[in-house]
Amino acid sequence: MNETHTHTQTPFFADKQEKLAEILSRYPADGRRSALMPLLWEVQREERYVSEERMRELAEIVGTTATEVKGVMSFYSTYHDQPVGTFHIQVCSTLSCALAGSDELFDFLSNELGIVNGETTADGRFSLQKVECVGSCGTAPVVQVNDTYFERVGRGRCQHLVDALRQGEMPPVWRERGGDTVGAAKAEPLQKPTDVREG
Repeated sequence: MNETHTHTQTPFFADKQEKLAEILSRYPADGRRSALMPLLWEVQREERYVSEERMRELAEIVGTTATEVKGVMSFYSTYHDQPVGTFHIQVCSTLSCALAGSDELFDFLSNELGIVNGETTADGRFSLQKVECVGSCGTAPVVQVNDTYFERVGRGRCQHLVDALRQGEMPPVWRERGGDTVGAAKAEPLQKPTDVREG
């Protein structure tokens, strides 16, 4: 009788027990499923996506099914079940950003990178995705690269962003402050966005 082994990789949290315990400690014992989103984020931050195997592992940790884990992932554009590029570029496409020109930015990026929505370049450097609201409607249009927001992105800023990423560099971010644009030369680092990934 042949046995099928479902786990071929070392469990993700095998050598991260302290981090796992810290995340689980944020939630009551009977609410362990609430830890799913920060656990997903830990996996994705390191591996750039969450494989079926990792979904099974996380389901076991929080006491649910892999199908439910996949359901949570499918609801949020934050999570990926396929590898994404080293620089995962997300363009907000909700109303505020669309009215401010995000569709044109997306088309520019698609042409510039030679990929369409959901694709990754052959070298694995860039992936491109249209997403729903990233939570910065007042500074539309917004482009997010990995964990970093770039606000009020016009075509010139978008070209600057792509050029820097092609050099393997994340450019200094710019943001709006008191009605004045803080440009790249005087940019202040953005705080890590507050979002669902942090639970």
